[in-house]
Amino acid sequence: MIYCLPSPAGTASPQDREPGGDDPVVTWESIMHWIVLFLAGLLEVVWAVGLKYTEGFTKLVPSAVTLSAMAGSVILLGLALRALPLGTAYAVWTGIGTVGTVIWGIMMLDEPASAARLVCITMIVLGIAGLKLLSPH
Repeated sequence: MIYCLPSPAGTASPQDREPGGDDPVVTWESIMHWIVLFLAGLLEVVWAVGLKYTEGFTKLVPSAVTLSAMAGSVILLGLALRALPLGTAYAVWTGIGTVGTVIWGIMMLDEPASAARLVCITMIVLGIAGLKLLSPH
């Protein structure tokens, strides 16, 4: 695939396709959808971690932050799904949330960082990267 970026306002047109292929070049619009998905994944980390601090939603501020992050995460996921494949986007979103939450637990909550856990996290990251690289968008 050829990676050339038209102007931010531009979209992939027939001449933006690889000769002899049906794959459009990467556009600013597709990059923005991936950025929105990444931000949605970061908000998923915020709400997953926030659940730990809500104490069953009995603490007002952590509960408000957690619920806001939940809403923001789902809204951004929905926006990203306008252009990204459902299966890929959902897997990337949950993968970012999973990896980020595990890393937070290891770094901030003294959860174990065994070799086996780190290998599993690495496999999740490789899976996310593979899905992104194989995505048609």
